[in-house]
Amino acid sequence: MSAAVAQYAALSRRSLLTMVRQPRAIIPPILFPLMFMALSSAAFDRTTQLPGFPESESFLQFLICATIVQGALFASIAAASDVAHDIEDGFFDRLIASPVARTSILAGRVMGSLVFGFVQAWFYLVVGSAFGLTVEGGFIGMIGVTLVAAMFAAGVASLASAFAIRTGSSEAVLGAFPLLFSLMFISGNFFPRTLMDGWFKTAATINPLTHMVEGMRAQVIGGLDLGEWLSAFSIALGFFVVGLVLATAALRGRLAAN
Repeated sequence: MSAAVAQYAALSRRSLLTMVRQPRAIIPPILFPLMFMALSSAAFDRTTQLPGFPESESFLQFLICATIVQGALFASIAAASDVAHDIEDGFFDRLIASPVARTSILAGRVMGSLVFGFVQAWFYLVVGSAFGLTVEGGFIGMIGVTLVAAMFAAGVASLASAFAIRTGSSEAVLGAFPLLFSLMFISGNFFPRTLMDGWFKTAATINPLTHMVEGMRAQVIGGLDLGEWLSAFSIALGFFVVGLVLATAALRGRLAAN
C-alpha cells in the first residue's frame, strides 16, 4: 500500500512540476481568463443595472466564477496535452515497462490538474479582491468555489486524457479544445439567463456548465447556499466520473495494444 501511495504521489508531483516548468502550461491558462475578466468587467459593468439582472455589486462579482472555470478548462487541456506528449516521446512506454501501478499513470495527471485548479481559483479570487471583489459567502464561500473548480479541473483533465490516450497526439488534443471551450460561451456563464431569449436561452439551460457556474456564483453574490453548492459540485463530480471511466477504458485499450 505504501509503495502504491508513493507511486501516485511521485507521478502527481511530476505532473505539477511539468506544468510549473513550462510557461506555456501556466501563463496562457492564467493570463487569458484574467485579461478577459478585466476587459469584460470594464465594458459591461453597467449591465448590472438592467432589469432582471441578478443583484450584484459589479459585473466583476457576477463574472468571477466563470473566469475561474475558464482558467481550469485551459489548464486541464494543457495537462492532457502532456499525456499525449509522453506517448509521443516514449516516456509512456517506459512507465508501462516499470513496476508502477498502471492507474497511477493517469491519476498523476488528474491530481496535478486538481491541485493546479484549486490554486488557480484562489489566485483569481485574490486578484479580484484587490480590485474590489466582495464574496458574500465569505471565506467559507471562497473555499466552496475553489473546491468545485478543483473537481471540475480534474474532470476536464480526465476527459481530455481519455482523448489523449486514444489518439496519442498532443496536436489532436489541442485541436479538439475549441469544441469543449465553445460550451463556455453557449451558457449562462458570461450573461444571466434571465436576460436571454430564443434558442440561445434553451441551449444555455441545457448546458451543465451553466448550472455549475450558477451554483458557484450563488456563493459569491448571494451568500452561502448549500443547495446551490451541492448542485455545482455534483455537476463537477459528474464530469470527473465520466472522464475517469473513459480515461480508464482508453488506458486499458492502449495497454492491451502494447
